[in-house]
Amino acid sequence: MTDTPCGAHCARLCTKDGLAAVLAADRGLLHWRAMRSLGDRGLAEHAVQETLLRAWRSCARFDERKGTVRTWLSVIERHVLIDIVRARAARPGDVGWDDITELPACGGPDFADGLVDGLLVDQLLALLPEAQRAAVVEVILRDRGYREVAADFGIPVGTVKTRVHYALRALRQLPDVA
Repeated sequence: MTDTPCGAHCARLCTKDGLAAVLAADRGLLHWRAMRSLGDRGLAEHAVQETLLRAWRSCARFDERKGTVRTWLSVIERHVLIDIVRARAARPGDVGWDDITELPACGGPDFADGLVDGLLVDQLLALLPEAQRAAVVEVILRDRGYREVAADFGIPVGTVKTRVHYALRALRQLPDVA
């Protein structure tokens, strides 16, 4: 590391004082975000180190007109986290015999069980008011985003969230059926 900035738009990570200031101010936030995304202390620490390394390497490309150093670091960390998640998905961990439980004979759930579950869900949804039922079907069963559903229904996002909330609360208050 040198004691002089690396250019006109330098983030000051190339100086000892600049790097120390960033570590003091932003390391905790970077680690918190990484833990929240990855759920593993070791991977979170790796993500923070990789973020700081990438920032240090591209220190001269920082442009303060586009945001603060903290914002810039957050963007770099987002890319690091995406890379880590993709790498984990591409190479899932090994599964040992102890991790495998008894497998069903046909390799999947019984068709009749799925049919009964579907009928039960239909009966429970029929107990809800139409607006709540439609919101639950779209958001929960079809796994669509609140914004997308709100746009389709022509209502505010908060209304969709409220409908789903009250529908789920009503369903939780029903006596156990199964």
